[in-house]
Amino acid sequence: MFTLLSGLYKYIFQKDEYCILILGLDNAGKTTFLEQSKTRFNKNYKGMSLSKITTTVGLNIGTVDVGKARLMFWDLGGQEELQSLWDKYYAECHGVIYVIDSTDEERLAESKQAFDEPLHP
Repeated sequence: MFTLLSGLYKYIFQKDEYCILILGLDNAGKTTFLEQSKTRFNKNYKGMSLSKITTTVGLNIGTVDVGKARLMFWDLGGQEELQSLWDKYYAECHGVIYVIDSTDEERLAESKQAFDEPLHP
């Protein structure tokens, strides 16, 4: 009986979860994008001061509920050493957001190469 009620409760109230990768070079604005998204979509989330955001070493995870869906954002570090790990996360994700710092024109070619590399090993 408990299993039946538990399954019914999950069916009614559980949200569909989707995992989304946030990729880009270091200092491109990935964590800022994640913090702004959490602030906009989570009513009770105050957000981190943008001046206190530092370089991501490893992974930041953020969750946003939109309607009946729960979006889990995985903000991966963009340093050259960490870029080789990006493709390890592709199998588990449903979408990719690639952030480019358009004001840093000197790194646009590097950003294109970092984007293309996992797609064409």
